[in-house]
Amino acid sequence: MKKYSLDSRKVEQAMNDWLHKRGVQRTDIAELVMYLQQGYYSDLTLEECLASVEKVLAKREVQNAVLTGIQLDLLADQGKLFSPLQDMIENDEGLYGCDEVLALSIVNIYGSIGFTNFGYLDKVKPGIIGKLNKKGGPMVHTFLDDIVGAIAASAASSIAHNKQKIAEEKNARQAEPTDGSEI
Repeated sequence: MKKYSLDSRKVEQAMNDWLHKRGVQRTDIAELVMYLQQGYYSDLTLEECLASVEKVLAKREVQNAVLTGIQLDLLADQGKLFSPLQDMIENDEGLYGCDEVLALSIVNIYGSIGFTNFGYLDKVKPGIIGKLNKKGGPMVHTFLDDIVGAIAASAASSIAHNKQKIAEEKNARQAEPTDGSEI
């Protein structure tokens, strides 16, 4: 038997390929981040949102969750899961909940702001999340809609934390004496 060795580049590339094959672009996720944060930061740009999405997607835990969720959606597409799991995933059963639990493994990395952002996106389903959540299409996205929401919620949380840190550093610099004397 061949010895297993993780190749992180292959994992990241597979995640990127599968997101693309399932119709999710990074800009779609960045637009969700902008949707969440634009009311708080008037100077926020889509480029900043995209950079934050990239930062989230670079984490191995996120890549693993993305690949796991997409694989389960694919198996449901192909009817390869055993009943009743096949029916629950294929129909995005409201009481199933494992799709949200997997997504929360992503959000957990970014703290309580990420949780509240995720809950809001899961309820409102804006942008790509709403498109992925539509039932009856050719593809099952029971896991992917929640995973995309979790990535966006995490990226928004990261922006909020970074903006706060920058504001605190700016305030600290302004509070420093300018004449070289100490208080």
